[in-house]
Amino acid sequence: MHQHQEFGPGTGLFREPASSRWRNQVHVTRKAAEGGEDAADCAGLILTWASQPHEVLEAQRLRWKVFAEELGARMATPSPGYDIDIFDPYCDHLLVRNGDGLLVGTYRVLPPHQAQRVGGLYSETEFDITRLVHLRPRLLELGRSCVRQGYRSGGVILALWAGLAHYMQSHGLDAMIGCASVSMRDGGHNAASLWARLRKTHLAAVEDRMQPRLPLPVASLRQDGPAEAPPLLKGYLRVGARICGAPAWDPDFNTADFPLLMRLADVNPRYARHFLHAADARTGLAAL
Repeated sequence: MHQHQEFGPGTGLFREPASSRWRNQVHVTRKAAEGGEDAADCAGLILTWASQPHEVLEAQRLRWKVFAEELGARMATPSPGYDIDIFDPYCDHLLVRNGDGLLVGTYRVLPPHQAQRVGGLYSETEFDITRLVHLRPRLLELGRSCVRQGYRSGGVILALWAGLAHYMQSHGLDAMIGCASVSMRDGGHNAASLWARLRKTHLAAVEDRMQPRLPLPVASLRQDGPAEAPPLLKGYLRVGARICGAPAWDPDFNTADFPLLMRLADVNPRYARHFLHAADARTGLAAL
């Protein structure tokens, strides 16, 4: 991994967004959010890409509040109260705000040229992704999906996904990679049962498989439970994502992380008409 400063309070390090046109602020209207109750909840939300250091800090603060304070993750950070790691300076940070300007959701994305600069993908810390080498030149990594408590009805995630789809189209990217985390507060039995079910219905093709570096010990866990998937994982699968292999165990977050791959060409047509219409080169997300 290349050595570099970490981005946080007082470090003074900030990188311009991958494309300056993504600074545009977009108000999501009800007309743009047609397509169901969750989509209607997008109305009034504002999508932006972080273009100033303080905006990235807002995202890092929200991530800390959700992951560390709410979910109890053990997070190594140079600045307590902020979720900061070595990938942040190389990522573009998507922000969703409510009508009052409060940050209610965020994603970070690592485009291919930035993955080369930082030395790899975050996913490679958990998985061997050698088989995905054929996708790397046009592969976008998603991470640190986070929604503020009280805004988890689905509208914020749909707004974030709309922003991601336009980003991919603008940058000529074909596929997204990331993880969906399942809590192991029950010891991992739900995650093992979920894997036993989803491997039969949503497993990616063999050429798109990934191997966990620290596998969830499925053989020693129950695999016949009700297998309840968290909302984010349900959403990914509904849109068209495939699971790329067995989940990894993340002891710091106490989660089982399911590796996911989604090609734009495989997006469910029901969602494609909302997320994949071309973005105007001048207005970025304004096609929403």
